[in-house]
Amino acid sequence: MPGVLTPKGRATRARIVEGAAEVLREKGVAFATLDDVRARTGTSKSQLFHYFPDGKDQLLLAVAQYEADRVLDDQQPYLGCLDSWDAWYRWRDVVVRRYEEQGDHCPLGSLFLQIGRSTPGARAIVVELMRQWQASLAQGVRALQAGGRLPGSFDADQAAAALLAGIQGGVSIMLSTGESAHLRAALDWGIARMREAATAADRGDRRA
Repeated sequence: MPGVLTPKGRATRARIVEGAAEVLREKGVAFATLDDVRARTGTSKSQLFHYFPDGKDQLLLAVAQYEADRVLDDQQPYLGCLDSWDAWYRWRDVVVRRYEEQGDHCPLGSLFLQIGRSTPGARAIVVELMRQWQASLAQGVRALQAGGRLPGSFDADQAAAALLAGIQGGVSIMLSTGESAHLRAALDWGIARMREAATAADRGDRRA
């Protein structure tokens, strides 16, 4: 893509990516064409290749980034303010609802199958998504600690990693079976472990 885009250029590129994401969700990565994207976004062939000179693969990477950003955006504002138990349960409900509504089709997973998860651009998107997601969860655990709801000795990074692994495993099973029970169990179990740690710490304080 050309170097620095004007505000109008950034808006046009974003419109193309968003429209392409809609087309890919509707038709599937294997069946969607650049002509479909052009028709949906009202762009010419020359305009499309101006923003994505390497063609469909470059556009697919841009859509993969867009879909990865949506994974986190769809969890807001709850993911950004996990400072109470109520907030954690609201976040849990949002995550479950998001994936239940998504059903047995994962746009991001389909994109990576087409692009190749091991390609540098695709791998970088996955790594950054997981890094941001885990960091947000760890920040939420530390918010509970700052509010006196969890002991300072509780390992925030480990808890965040376990929750994220549980989500990914639960979603994978749901995509195979159509059932969200494992996703719900992983989230409920993770939050319950934190509450148990809080209860144990509170009992210890009372005994002291």
